[in-house]
Amino acid sequence: MFLSTTTNNLDAKGRVSVPSDFRAVVGDGNFDGIIVWPSFDGPYLEGGGIALIEDYARSLKTMDYYDEARDNLQRAIFAESRRLSFDSGGRVTLPKDLAEYANLSGSATFVGLGEKFEIWNTQDHEAKRAEVRAKAREYRNRLVSLEKAGA
Repeated sequence: MFLSTTTNNLDAKGRVSVPSDFRAVVGDGNFDGIIVWPSFDGPYLEGGGIALIEDYARSLKTMDYYDEARDNLQRAIFAESRRLSFDSGGRVTLPKDLAEYANLSGSATFVGLGEKFEIWNTQDHEAKRAEVRAKAREYRNRLVSLEKAGA
């Protein structure tokens, strides 16, 4: 699982160190890196490993081939995704268009969300953090233990 929030420096060449615990999550021997794409929900990047992309593909296979929603989701996720390989120091190079989309310069904040993660402009993330915590307090009663749910 992707856990924690970490801010790392982003250099002039677009290189940023991926948190070591994030690198451990995606290390499956098939691809030594991360996959990122522009978020649907705002100016930040979403990402994960091959396992997440395969999970999305399995989910999309449940939709009809010519379903417009399926086509749009495939284009928004797969066509926009980039495989970013780790260098020897655990860094990736963010493509310029993705860095511009997320307004990344000087630093990037990695936000772990369990099965996926996000990469934010540090100041934008700080502004969003307070809003998210307030909403989480409001929704906290929706969390139900699996024992109580009968699972």
